[in-house]
Amino acid sequence: MDIFKNRNFVRLFFAAFASQMGTTVGNMAFAFYLLDRFSNQPGYATTAELMYSLPTIFVFLIVGVVADRFDRKKIAENCDWIRAGLTVLLFLSILTESIPLTFFILFTRSAVTKFFYPAEASLVQAILKKEQYAKAAGLNQMLFSMFMVFGVGLGALMYKTIGLEGAIAIDFISFISSGLLIRACKIPVEARLPNGKANWKSISLKSSMRDFKEGLTYILKNKLLASLVFGFFVFGFVNGGFAVLPMFTMKYELSPDNYETHASFFAIFLGIGLLAGSLLGSILSKKVKPYHLMSVPIFIASVLIYLLGYTNELTIYYAAVFTIGMCIGPINIAIGGWMPKIVHPRLMGRVSGWVDPLTMFAQSLTLGLIAILFPHVIQNIDYIYYGMATVILCVFVFYFFKLPKFSAEAKEIDINSALHSAKGKKKVL
Repeated sequence: MDIFKNRNFVRLFFAAFASQMGTTVGNMAFAFYLLDRFSNQPGYATTAELMYSLPTIFVFLIVGVVADRFDRKKIAENCDWIRAGLTVLLFLSILTESIPLTFFILFTRSAVTKFFYPAEASLVQAILKKEQYAKAAGLNQMLFSMFMVFGVGLGALMYKTIGLEGAIAIDFISFISSGLLIRACKIPVEARLPNGKANWKSISLKSSMRDFKEGLTYILKNKLLASLVFGFFVFGFVNGGFAVLPMFTMKYELSPDNYETHASFFAIFLGIGLLAGSLLGSILSKKVKPYHLMSVPIFIASVLIYLLGYTNELTIYYAAVFTIGMCIGPINIAIGGWMPKIVHPRLMGRVSGWVDPLTMFAQSLTLGLIAILFPHVIQNIDYIYYGMATVILCVFVFYFFKLPKFSAEAKEIDINSALHSAKGKKKVL
């Protein structure tokens, strides 16, 4: 791929890989540690999961603002140094068996992680040509798929072979490697500071709210961008359903005696499907309009989710899950390749900063609804699948008819011109 001739992209890509490695291995190993150490208190494992998701609530207002106001390269790099330091403290807290302190460190490390990806995504936008955005999105999707497929197994392997302390050491090395790779990038100052220089004294609650509002207004005024951002809400809705539905399906319907094993197979088949879909989507992105690359897979996925609720055969269930994964891959590539083309560089951080909150909100909302409805209101799990499929089918109808029109109305941003016009600008907008 010609994209790998770009040394800055290669460094950022492997930095993202190392960062994800550092986040995944230790977290998975810690989950197994909690289940072994506190087997009669499963609430500890649930609390650990909350420590990874709750920080979104506390930092989502400023994540995008920081990525737009300050040096994006330094933000991403410093996130790695801070997480490496927190990983050392995590190691010490586990040695002292201070569970409250360990949870606090996990919470803080997760909060810092939230700042890494908007900054990294903004840098990628600035160093690639617009025809390379879809390829970059495909590679990032493949990276995500690999960790989905192998993340749990990798964490388990590290925990069983080198122990929790060894897994945390891998976390530390991964964050250091990511930081060094980002430091080695040669990125023009106008790409790192598209809004000019700023200092922490200029940041206040009022200015943060103003910038946050500006980002939201920018999204809402662009119908195509608003539709794409809405896509992340839909993904959160699906993620929330699939976080528990496979376990419920196996436990109460398809395999009550081996539900743990088959629930694990769900993640494997979905992840392999995502990997295959990412490869397919990267090829199709050169030949198919992005709105078709989004809408058609959404339609196929909605039909297959109906099938998940209808079938009583494990073989059919897993085949449908694999194909749903293949559908999600092209959708992510379409969004990831489209957004950098239509978002002004000076606002990319604030736009990217909306992704995680929307996804987590939809995921939490879905989990809450399932907790309320099943089994007290809805006794048959199949109806939840039918409800999810109906919602996704409605999204398909909206995208199928509206995206071509919004695409024709939207204007692509000339990233190079936008960055060069920001060169030397001192005023923070």
